[in-house]
Amino acid sequence: MTTNTGRPVANNQSSLSVGNRGPLLLEDMHLQEKLAQFHRERIPERVVHARGAAAEGFFEVTHDVSALTCCDALRAPGTRTPVAVRFSTVVHPQGSPETLRDPRGFAVKFYTREGNWDIVGNNLPVFFIRDGIKFPDMVHAFKPNPISNVQEGWRILDFLSHHPESAHMIVHLLDDQGVPENYRRMNGFGVHAFKFINKAGRETLVKFHWLTDQGLGALDDAQAAAVGGANHSHATQDLYEAIQRGDFPSWRLAVQTMDPTDQDKHAWDPLDPTKIWPEDVYPLHPVGRMTLNRNPGSFFNGNEQLAFCPANVVPGVTYSDDKLLQTRIFSYADAQRYRLGANYLTLPANAPRCPFAQRHFDGQLNMVEHTSEVNYFPSRVAPLAHARPGPGNLITQACPASGARVKEVLAKEDNFTQAGQLYRSFDPARRARFVDRLARWICDPKTPRDVRAVWLGYWSECDTSLGRTLADLVRRAEAAVPSKPSAVM
Repeated sequence: MTTNTGRPVANNQSSLSVGNRGPLLLEDMHLQEKLAQFHRERIPERVVHARGAAAEGFFEVTHDVSALTCCDALRAPGTRTPVAVRFSTVVHPQGSPETLRDPRGFAVKFYTREGNWDIVGNNLPVFFIRDGIKFPDMVHAFKPNPISNVQEGWRILDFLSHHPESAHMIVHLLDDQGVPENYRRMNGFGVHAFKFINKAGRETLVKFHWLTDQGLGALDDAQAAAVGGANHSHATQDLYEAIQRGDFPSWRLAVQTMDPTDQDKHAWDPLDPTKIWPEDVYPLHPVGRMTLNRNPGSFFNGNEQLAFCPANVVPGVTYSDDKLLQTRIFSYADAQRYRLGANYLTLPANAPRCPFAQRHFDGQLNMVEHTSEVNYFPSRVAPLAHARPGPGNLITQACPASGARVKEVLAKEDNFTQAGQLYRSFDPARRARFVDRLARWICDPKTPRDVRAVWLGYWSECDTSLGRTLADLVRRAEAAVPSKPSAVM
């Protein structure tokens, strides 16, 4: 054993002391180093997606999509790209049971020849809100009560009662698929609309779908309680052990595409992340398959230091004008800079695996070795050492952006149609289970009457029979236990 500077350590079991009883001496630099390192070996956990597990593998293109995009990683069938994937729960902290009802993060990092490309999504196809300015408040509502430190449904309903677009996501979350059996048996979605750009500069709106080859699996409420009680890390253990025994999980990537001129043909806005694109109108087109065949050598390096951001795109892929996506482009990178440091992209898990060139010399934990006297660009004296000719597909968006500077909601909200369609697609038993889970929140004595009234109105607009069923449950609950008075707004 040595110190961090390489000096041999003669005794790692006893502190340097005055006599064998003490006191200890400040000059024991090995003791100081061990304690200081230990004090700092934990980094701040993620505010959201803190609980998660990662794995590595590869993505292989199986279908030709070169007419849609000039993305080098999708250039032809047979093309393979290394990937790292992180699955997670959203709201709950590190060490929390992986059986709690919560959306699951599904984040994929492609280490392409033209930089890193992150598809950062969830296991559910839509989201609660459509504008990122609401996100901090939404997370506060979903996190534990700041007084009791207990997550409470009435707080969630209170906040979301101001955002009726959340009804669609709530149906997904409180459905049977709201608690996946494990990470291998769930689908993933990019949630947002992105854009493909081909070599001719033509833009196509696109949505990403990861379809599990293991088959969908979910835990009902009783199973979730039993599994979580026996092993709060069941999904992490399942993923790790499956890969260790050679049972490599895989997912097929498929995309939905839409001509940008079709955006105004629907009662809903295609860039609204609270909406899906109906598959009978916009069918899934297969692209490739992702296989995870390697566990990280270190959970800390390969999971805690693994950082994603939807801003990380490559030539041939870019952003749409989805307001929530536009917020995430900044928010994720800023969160990682706070959590991991300004140079988090130089950490091995996040660094590009292609040649890269930048002039960010300094800052905490900069792991790039610079030997040049020139730390600016451009320079005739010292051109970038790793500079390479730009690829021919560096095509930017041509779609013009114009309009007044406003703070407004989308013109086409249509908050309830798809939520009602999803509910009616369930069989009667599945509907009953959804209603039971929803009623636990709405009929909770802590839920204010006016919050209940708002939600009864929302659910009636989603589906008349659902509204009547819930209204009857609320009447019985209020007769049994008086609810809180109207919420203080």
